[in-house]
Amino acid sequence: MLDAPTAALLRVVLDDVCKNLSRYDTGARTHVASKILEAASTGEIRHDRLKQIGRDALSKAPTM
Repeated sequence: MLDAPTAALLRVVLDDVCKNLSRYDTGARTHVASKILEAASTGEIRHDRLKQIGRDALSKAPTM
């Protein structure tokens, strides 16, 4: 389980990476969230690195 500061960081990163997505594009947003969460669960907590992981995930995310 993530601590509160890490969870807050992940929300910020997810919102930043997905800021240009439609709010209805839940598939892509879910894909990005899962990749960011996966990275955090292995110990990655650097904002810049999580953001890059999120961007990479977004580029490979399923589209509507």
